Amino acid sequence: MTNGIGRRAPIRAATAFIVIGIVLSAGCHDVATIWSADALSPDGLWLATARSQQWGGPGTAYDATTVYLKRIKGSQPPTQLLGFSHQYATMQLNMKWITPTHLEVTYGPSGEPRDHVNLDFQVVKCAGIDITVRDLSGLTTSPLQ
Repeated sequence: MTNGIGRRAPIRAATAFIVIGIVLSAGCHDVATIWSADALSPDGLWLATARSQQWGGPGTAYDATTVYLKRIKGSQPPTQLLGFSHQYATMQLNMKWITPTHLEVTYGPSGEPRDHVNLDFQVVKCAGIDITVRDLSGLTTSPLQ
């Protein structure tokens, strides 16, 4: 005859393991938007949006900036145009519409010592919009405000 205590120990251990796993994995998905900016096309049909985000967590810390394009009228989600990774929370980035069908994006490091920005993803044309990108790393400019 057993008292049932021995059978509950594996269940308690499994439950504790699951709870610890949920707590640890929740910390790995911590994300915050640090900076964002919008640029409306001259004809008012398109909106370019940039967003710098920072992820935190044990072994998962990451800083990235993404540029999206969305048609003002319509229900389509924004389309990613550019993806940058960088070492500090923000980077230098400016979006300027040259014409209603030409978006120019300039970028560079934050100005912090030894900062570096990587252009990891680039679309050069989307929905008839030309996207040009200029790296300002070699120039002296001020960081984002």
